[in-house]
Amino acid sequence: MKQWTREIEINRPIEHVWSYLNGSLEQMHKIMPQVVENKPIKLTDEVVGSVYRQKYKEGKRIEEYDVHTLEYVNHPNDKKLKIGFTLANMFEITARYELRRVNDQKTVLTYTATNKALKWFVKLFMIFATEKVVVKFLETVKKVAESEYQQD
Repeated sequence: MKQWTREIEINRPIEHVWSYLNGSLEQMHKIMPQVVENKPIKLTDEVVGSVYRQKYKEGKRIEEYDVHTLEYVNHPNDKKLKIGFTLANMFEITARYELRRVNDQKTVLTYTATNKALKWFVKLFMIFATEKVVVKFLETVKKVAESEYQQD
């Protein structure tokens, strides 16, 4: 299993940054354009245990999988969301987003991704896996959040 953790400082309020992770498909799509559908299958009051059927477009192919909410914290200064899913019966993936309020206009986003190969032949590809995707994702969230924010 591979794991990558990186963080980035975003010059926007925590609630604004959180809206991309905890909001509508429209908001999610801005930072994850390949996600084309995110339908609730099972919703729980405590959020943990909720399941969403997600569709992800890779080139011309569309993958469909169930995303399980594994961790959820929504406090004013501290927010966390951890999800897990199995992709193409080959990878078990988790993504953990942690937001920490620095001040009213600054948020630190820590992103941890894990990728576990489920088939022996896929493990060979994991040797060459890098953190490039994690870094690019954080840069995308920062760019979108900072460009869209309208102060009241």
